[in-house]
Amino acid sequence: MSTNPGTTAGIGPTRGFIWLAYLAAFAGVASHASSEFVVKLTGLMGAEVSVWRFTLGGLALVLVALTQKSSRDLITPLRVDPIPVIGLSIFGMTLGQFLFHWALDYASVVQVATLVTTMPIFVVFVVRIVEGTPVTGPKIVSGIGAFLGCLFLLTDGVLHKVEGGVSSLPGVFLALGCAFIGAFYLVLVRPYIRKYGAIRMTTYTFALGAPVLWIVVGAAWGIWVNPLTVLDRPPVQAGALITLGLWNTCIGFILWLWGLGHVPDPARGNYLFFLKPVIAALLAYFILGSHITVTQILAIVAVTGFVLGEIFYDEIRGALGRRKAKR
Repeated sequence: MSTNPGTTAGIGPTRGFIWLAYLAAFAGVASHASSEFVVKLTGLMGAEVSVWRFTLGGLALVLVALTQKSSRDLITPLRVDPIPVIGLSIFGMTLGQFLFHWALDYASVVQVATLVTTMPIFVVFVVRIVEGTPVTGPKIVSGIGAFLGCLFLLTDGVLHKVEGGVSSLPGVFLALGCAFIGAFYLVLVRPYIRKYGAIRMTTYTFALGAPVLWIVVGAAWGIWVNPLTVLDRPPVQAGALITLGLWNTCIGFILWLWGLGHVPDPARGNYLFFLKPVIAALLAYFILGSHITVTQILAIVAVTGFVLGEIFYDEIRGALGRRKAKR
């Protein structure tokens, strides 16, 4: 008898288990997509929110790591590979997440969510720079979508300023910076995820990033966050901060990583991430009452549409080839 969950002897994962894995991955995407929405509910500056998220989320992830036999040893990786583990944790995802929260001080939920969604597309080009892996035709297609999405959002920021509103360009550039830094992090961290596991590397990101952000935000913004006062805050704000730490950080990352680790095709599982701007836009429109511009909608369509073009690249190319042959 197989001891793996969701499998039968000699058969492999059952259909029900596969669907459960995809559902977990989708729940992880929903968690990522709702983080912009939850940040807005806190009513706090992005810099302060980042400290709360890393403190509460880091604590929750440490507790989860300690309950798992495979991730319980948090000391050995720091002793064996201190520079890459600490460096990637602080200057990789921590810096990227800080820019992400800061971007929401200037740009809308839809703008930030759409730009952050381009991160997996940029990963392809980072791999080309770092590892020399050639960029294939399908990846060029999704890259065009990322470029158009950025172009639409930059245009949106300029038009909003011309119309007399507050410019969203600082937020657009901060979100774009988050996507670039995140892309490099995802490429450089892969060998250490294979070596030490995703849960431990994610735990390091938030647990090590929390004290760094606490010092930086306190020194630069004069905001010294006291995590012990979270329940003393107004109910909505306290609930949003706890949700951001537990659901959007700890549970969301675990569901996403577990789901991708068990789906038959991780590459296709990753495509679920491109639903992020759509989910974020729906939450922003129906709950926050945010105004969504035409250029923002075009940016979402560009990113998600060209990714669909990448997914079905071979089918589309084959269909076009058959059409030309008939002529």
